Amino acid sequence: MDFNLSEQENMLQSLAGDFATKEVLPKAAEIDRSGQFPIDLAREIGKRGFQGLPYPAEYGGSGAGYVSFILVLEQLCRASMTVGAIMSVNTVPEEGIFRFGTEEQKKRFLTPLAGGEWLGGIGFTEADTGSDPRAITTTARRSGKGFVINGQKQFMALAPVLNVVLLFARREKEAGLNAFIVDSSSSGFTLREPCETMGLRGLGTSVVYLDDVYVPKENLIGEEGQGFDILLEAISVERMSVAMQGVGVAQNALELSLDYARERKAMGRPIARMQAIQQQLAEMAARIEAARWLVYRTAFLRDQGQSIQYESSMAKLFASQVAVDVTRMAMQVHGAYGTMKSLPVERLYRDAKMTEIYVGISEVHRSIIANRLI
Repeated sequence: MDFNLSEQENMLQSLAGDFATKEVLPKAAEIDRSGQFPIDLAREIGKRGFQGLPYPAEYGGSGAGYVSFILVLEQLCRASMTVGAIMSVNTVPEEGIFRFGTEEQKKRFLTPLAGGEWLGGIGFTEADTGSDPRAITTTARRSGKGFVINGQKQFMALAPVLNVVLLFARREKEAGLNAFIVDSSSSGFTLREPCETMGLRGLGTSVVYLDDVYVPKENLIGEEGQGFDILLEAISVERMSVAMQGVGVAQNALELSLDYARERKAMGRPIARMQAIQQQLAEMAARIEAARWLVYRTAFLRDQGQSIQYESSMAKLFASQVAVDVTRMAMQVHGAYGTMKSLPVERLYRDAKMTEIYVGISEVHRSIIANRLI
């Protein structure tokens, strides 16, 4: 692995950083305060080609690869983790279609998703299950030339603005899951209530009911009963993305802490000169750097065509811990000011905790890693 970024990667990183600083950062606090989905920024992500970075040009992407995708995501998340998460969520249906879809499905679904014309999401989590496919109660029964889906999905991100969803349902009277691309405008696809979470506010996370939603057979991704395999491959990229979300939030917290420590004075000198504060700052920087390169390596492996189910779990576990620890230390550096909602550190602390929870809690990822090891 070459640790030097290519000219194209440096250019993308710079472009994303400029966009994040000028357009995303000024709106970050308001997105968190209001909880409103930033549709204007979501559209800009699509227009700038960020949504389809890993996928070939023939399917609406740019073919820049997963490392480029991660570099862009890091810049967005330093400004707003919610805005970065919008780009991350889209990768789940994109990845599922790209890896398991037919040529016709790639042209029909992946092209508008990767090209930024559509927004896509995932429908897996339910009220009684977050990680166990055996507990899924949403069913897909055969009907004519297609399927009829009934059930309920919890915590569906981007729900109010989605065009399509990669949705997983249990096969009626048969083992295994099916994976479908479901049009959110379908009859019976009903947005119920928003999920008010402590962090990642503005992501449009909601409860969705599915009442006799008809899906044509042409929208079945992969083979019948292959849904769980599709989920594992598709969600591994999102887990890698959540790891980078943690890195981006932690980096922002470090930068804010450095600025504050240089300006804040105690006993006649900047607190940055105090050994206790310096130790906190050094620890923050070291942990962030370790997490960053763990995520970069995971993206590099994906660019080599390798499965990253194990590596993405390890990256998410470690980077999410780093995010929580670093934002906690940032609050210590800021003192009472760190708890104020008028300053960004408090928001970063709440967002960081979300990285330990969503797309699989840390305990689930420890089990995945341990099972692989033994």
